[in-house]
Amino acid sequence: MTDFTIHTLETAPAASRPLLAAAHKNLGFVPNLFGAFAASPTALGAYLDVGKHFDASDFTPTERQVVLMTANFENDCEYCMAAHSTIADMQQVDSNVVEALRSGATLADAKLQALRDFTRVMLVSRGRPTPDQLAAFTAAGYTERHVLEVIVGLAMKTLSNYTNHVVDTPVDDAFATRAWSKPEAAGV
Repeated sequence: MTDFTIHTLETAPAASRPLLAAAHKNLGFVPNLFGAFAASPTALGAYLDVGKHFDASDFTPTERQVVLMTANFENDCEYCMAAHSTIADMQQVDSNVVEALRSGATLADAKLQALRDFTRVMLVSRGRPTPDQLAAFTAAGYTERHVLEVIVGLAMKTLSNYTNHVVDTPVDDAFATRAWSKPEAAGV
């Protein structure tokens, strides 16, 4: 297997350096995922751009984390689950929601559970929900806009989850307290 480089500001290709510098300025460090993406300025830019658009979606911060953490769970991405658990904590997402997303337990909020169910359906059906599954999602209070914005969130997670699997990205110290492994009972 190829050993991938986790780039720093000093080792990254020139076109990736401004993006890493901006991340360092905003976060106080360059996450290892960004360092992995930096080998391809195109990949790093795409991830950051999709993330900005998803952050501007109609979803609340809690709903965005439901989409992202559901994808992390289903894709068994240890790096992203640790990172998004930390981000969710910083965004003051209810700890019961975060722990249910990490463990695979049912969410107490029916609307959030409908979002999680629909996100999972989109993943396992490879974007082919049934009419009944779409109807269940909209019956929970979501719209066509939300359907499309789930797809944006999944695009973001496809970029990061797959990159983390290929690179075997080490979890940053900033996320280490929220390290995660998929629960055995949840399967793969």
